[in-house]
Amino acid sequence: MMNNLFSIFDPSTNILNLSLNWLSTLIGLMFIPYLFWMIPNRHFILWNFVLSTLHKEFKTLLTNNSNGSTFIFISLFSFILFNNFLGLFPYIFTSTSHLTLSLSISLPLWMSFMLFGWINNYQHMFAHMIPQGTPSILMPFMVLIESISNIIRPGTLAVRLTANMIAGHLLMTLLSGTGNSLPSYFVMFLILIQILLLILESAVAIIQSYVIAILSTLYSSEVN
Repeated sequence: MMNNLFSIFDPSTNILNLSLNWLSTLIGLMFIPYLFWMIPNRHFILWNFVLSTLHKEFKTLLTNNSNGSTFIFISLFSFILFNNFLGLFPYIFTSTSHLTLSLSISLPLWMSFMLFGWINNYQHMFAHMIPQGTPSILMPFMVLIESISNIIRPGTLAVRLTANMIAGHLLMTLLSGTGNSLPSYFVMFLILIQILLLILESAVAIIQSYVIAILSTLYSSEVN
């Protein structure tokens, strides 16, 4: 009997006080060798189609129209997608359910955008704080509101990913914990619900990685 429901997210496997659960973030590298096969297989064709679609979509959102600028967001999408999916497997640590990982991704990315924008294009950054047509009396309030909304962006990116990963896993853990106290004829119904929740979590894993990549692209386009 677990004392705390959130203990399922604790990195408990360790050697010499070093947490080994975080090594699960590197398991996604196992998918890369498929891309180097001489004969394209179904995995290569499907993944190449996904990357090409993301490249075209990110390219339309970016204002500088640089082909290489989309690679960082495609890599971000792939990294979060692999970690979200691997967290659905039993006995694999869900690294994206911790703010330690999600905030360490969003905060440096947002900080680099801000430094690049304020150093190279500060006039555009100042103009972006006041929407066009704002009355003069409201300009100080708009600057304050826009500044606050800009500062909390890395936090919202990190919390959005972490909260969605935690919510699904907690729901599945709560339902699975009730299996011992249910009659046998309810167990099959519970298994069906768990399968549907697993399908929903798979969709959430894709959607959240896509949302993080799209929002990061939009934040990047605002500083150019």
